[in-house]
Amino acid sequence: MNAEPADQIRLLDVQNLDVRLQQLAHKRKSLPEHAEIESLAKDHIQLRDLLVAAQTEESDTAREQTKAEQDVDQVRQRATRDQQRLDSGAVTSPKDLENLQREIASLAKRQGDLEDVVLEVMERRESAQERAAELTERVSSVQSKIDDATARRDAAFEQLDGEAATATKEREVVAGSVPADLLKLYDRLREQQGGIGAAKLYARSCQGCRQELALTEIAEIRKAAPDTVIRCENCGRILVRTSESGL
Repeated sequence: MNAEPADQIRLLDVQNLDVRLQQLAHKRKSLPEHAEIESLAKDHIQLRDLLVAAQTEESDTAREQTKAEQDVDQVRQRATRDQQRLDSGAVTSPKDLENLQREIASLAKRQGDLEDVVLEVMERRESAQERAAELTERVSSVQSKIDDATARRDAAFEQLDGEAATATKEREVVAGSVPADLLKLYDRLREQQGGIGAAKLYARSCQGCRQELALTEIAEIRKAAPDTVIRCENCGRILVRTSESGL
């Protein structure tokens, strides 16, 4: 393949722009905010699960407290009615009086036991409320950190995408001045060779694979016409000759 030396030089400009675009894409993908957001998101999910569990416990103990208080109230009302019967003098039978007094005493003990249950449930509810409040603050704190990291990531995206857009437009202009067959070969080699399809021949070394060319190869390159497209004998990339090639 043949191409004017100036076209081959411009191919190096295309390569430099492609390398720049690769670097920008890699930087975009490897921003530290990605790992930061992922880690924070995991913490946020765990804390949300714990918060839901604490809120569920608080809700359950609230219902349990209501039920226990209702039980206390029922026993208290029954004890009040029994005491009123006793105080009214309506019960005159010694046996009935004894049974009524025994029931009032039993209800008093029952009421005391139920009030202890209410206190125990209230303590558990208060603990669940405190836990839920603490977790709410922690969830909010982590969310703020996620929002901050997301904002930093998006700002970096905007800057990198802007640079990439500029480089892409510049590449289109430069690539448009390179002969189609040369550009097609370059693109194919670039895909095969990890993003580097053309390299400068510098001081008798290929800047693509960083290998020094054999003396016989150097001799062949010296003999080649200026418009001959040279390929590296080691990596197969297009070798572009310049004044720094050492020929």
